[in-house]
Amino acid sequence: MLFLNKSMSFVLRSPRINRNFISVLGRNFCSEKIEKPDELKLSYLTGDRQGIAVIELNRENGKNSLNKSLVSKFNNSVDVLGHDKNVRVVIIRSLVKGIFCAGADLKERQTLSPLEVRRFVNSLRQLIVNIENLPMPVIAAIDGAALGGGLELALSCDLRTAASQVKLGLVETRLAIMPGAGGTQRLPRIVSPALAKELIFTARIFSGEEASKMGIVNYSVSQNDSNDAAYQRAIKLAEEILPNGPVGVKMAKRAINKGSQVDLGTGYSIEEDCYSQLIGTKDRLEGLAAFNEKRKPNYIGE
Repeated sequence: MLFLNKSMSFVLRSPRINRNFISVLGRNFCSEKIEKPDELKLSYLTGDRQGIAVIELNRENGKNSLNKSLVSKFNNSVDVLGHDKNVRVVIIRSLVKGIFCAGADLKERQTLSPLEVRRFVNSLRQLIVNIENLPMPVIAAIDGAALGGGLELALSCDLRTAASQVKLGLVETRLAIMPGAGGTQRLPRIVSPALAKELIFTARIFSGEEASKMGIVNYSVSQNDSNDAAYQRAIKLAEEILPNGPVGVKMAKRAINKGSQVDLGTGYSIEEDCYSQLIGTKDRLEGLAAFNEKRKPNYIGE
């Protein structure tokens, strides 16, 4: 189906048609007014990479800082992805050279009342939760600085790749505030609570290479001339996930996410429940048949 309006040349929403970097702005495709539609793009790769969706941040003037408008567009795109069974991996990247995300838009925040600030922080926190709760794996490709809410955005993803020299940090205490979009909860689950406290209390800025050594990012790579080395590494990581059964990957993500928040006994029960949902799937039977027939399985996500 093809949607047209004055703000965008075309938006294609058909899971059966090749979609190569076609911008999708969210649920309300035909809204009367969409401000700066290029601030955020939702694109789909094709060919051998079909099944990979890419959220691209492109708010150059604001260094991809998260204001009300961008958070709304982001949430719309996440909602689209959450209902798209053809998407197996999501990558979040920046199209702005030298920056992944600078966190919350502090210029906008100066204009907000205390109540409005509280509402915005709640909406930003909900966006981060919505990203974390996407059923498929999400990879943050960090080719530029990720500070404050920008790093919190990356921490909500399942996996992270980063250029070795990029700057990262939860720096909110420098402004007499604290991480408010999940950073105080997610970072201690990735590194030790003591190290998380040190990084947050000191507002320390560290490199992608240091982040890799601490386990905050999965891979640190040298930057290339195209300034997309972390994105290219994220693509390779996504390509390793694509051949696997999407329902199995989805259930594994659910089991890990939920199990990491409870005691071990309860975690076993969560794993059992997730596994039981796989037994009757077509994909499980296809996987067994492909193994016996010594061929590549054709998983359909059912």
